[in-house]
Amino acid sequence: MIEAVLFASAEPVTVAELAKRLPEGCDVAAALVHLRNRYAGRGVHLVRVGDAWAMRTAADLGWLMRTEQVEQRKLSRAAIETLAIIAYHQPVTRAEIEEIRGVSLSRGTIDQLMEMGWIRFGRRRMTPGRPLTFVVTGDFLDHFGLETPRDLPGLKELREAGLLDSRGMPGAQLSDDEDEPEDPGQTELFED
Repeated sequence: MIEAVLFASAEPVTVAELAKRLPEGCDVAAALVHLRNRYAGRGVHLVRVGDAWAMRTAADLGWLMRTEQVEQRKLSRAAIETLAIIAYHQPVTRAEIEEIRGVSLSRGTIDQLMEMGWIRFGRRRMTPGRPLTFVVTGDFLDHFGLETPRDLPGLKELREAGLLDSRGMPGAQLSDDEDEPEDPGQTELFED
């Protein structure tokens, strides 16, 4: 039943949505693990997208599915920078994005990323002015084949791919430990 629901759905389906459609007492998590193992090494894979699950064509066979040419919209440099800042620093406010980029953020950049469905509004910060924050969406994760934002490449992977200069940023020291511990008090800055 889970397999049928996932095949028929155009969007990723959460465990809660799957549980609603199954008879009472079914172990959805065990069924998902079984299906994921069953499809391993085949042309279709069961993948996790955020907190949902979806059937996707194997990456090495994706070219078989392209029968029509989709017009690709190129993102502006400002949009790419803004998206990267939101992905790596989320939840982040407009003022924080502007501070990191060093220039003011045009409304059109945020609108474009929201239209694409790659970012959304997060919670309000519990600071003066109660500014809105921005976070990436499940569509962003799905587009880039990520389970969670933590799966984004780190500095080491970006350097190895040739996307960053191996010397690093001026004034910054290279460190082997690129994962910064989360600030335990940060959750207190947001309202539910």
